[in-house]
Amino acid sequence: GTSRQIPQTIIIGVRKGGTRALLEMLDIHPNIVVAATEVHFFDWDENYVKGIEWYRSLMPFSYGNQITIEKTPGYFTSPQAPERIHGMNSSIKLLLILRDPTERVISDYTQVYYNRVESHKPVQLFEDIVIKNGALNTKYKAIQRSLYDVHMEKWLKHFSLDQIHIVDGNTLIKDPLPELQKVERFLNLPSRIMSSNFYFNQTKGFYCIRSDGRERCLHESKGRPHPLVNTTVLEQLYSYFREHNAKFYRMVNHSFDWH
Repeated sequence: GTSRQIPQTIIIGVRKGGTRALLEMLDIHPNIVVAATEVHFFDWDENYVKGIEWYRSLMPFSYGNQITIEKTPGYFTSPQAPERIHGMNSSIKLLLILRDPTERVISDYTQVYYNRVESHKPVQLFEDIVIKNGALNTKYKAIQRSLYDVHMEKWLKHFSLDQIHIVDGNTLIKDPLPELQKVERFLNLPSRIMSSNFYFNQTKGFYCIRSDGRERCLHESKGRPHPLVNTTVLEQLYSYFREHNAKFYRMVNHSFDWH
């Protein structure tokens, strides 16, 4: 009685915002099944040309009462993804998880830093990438990805605001349950995720998951320590994002506790 379904919900981003944590926590819900890997169907042309049936073939088997969810953080910043997703299903529900844009930039850098170290490639200090000739390097990809207002504008051309639920990534890590209950309501699902599904792991410094008699934490690459960043550079980043954040708050009729 199961089949592979095209997702009724997609986690569209943002990269280093907590998309993996969100997906794994939602996977606790009996009415949700999740795609195991990031599919990159709507943002990579070489995958998109393979067609919708190829996309469906990568989805898990589900029952009729279950929602299929996939997550690809690259969708949010992709110029093509909003129109392509709308073309597939104009009434789809989208989940967007965001965190403080400066924190997200540092986390983005941290991931690349560790990847380069593991591949024995040369690494640069955060400050040397973010500052060029004494000024903020606003062309740095990690900074571009944190301009939430710029990207959101593209999504709102194709979807109404009530189709996009924004999850507060900073809150999800500190206190997951209230954020997940909001997602349950947004997806019109019965309330099944409970506080007993989480326990705080002192070593990792964030919540791990307990479900079906099993306990699991996020991959060791999650929650890596960030570098200590020069305070002057931090202030420059806060200052640069301030206007973009204010514009974003107006767009979505909601304020966040960001610098």
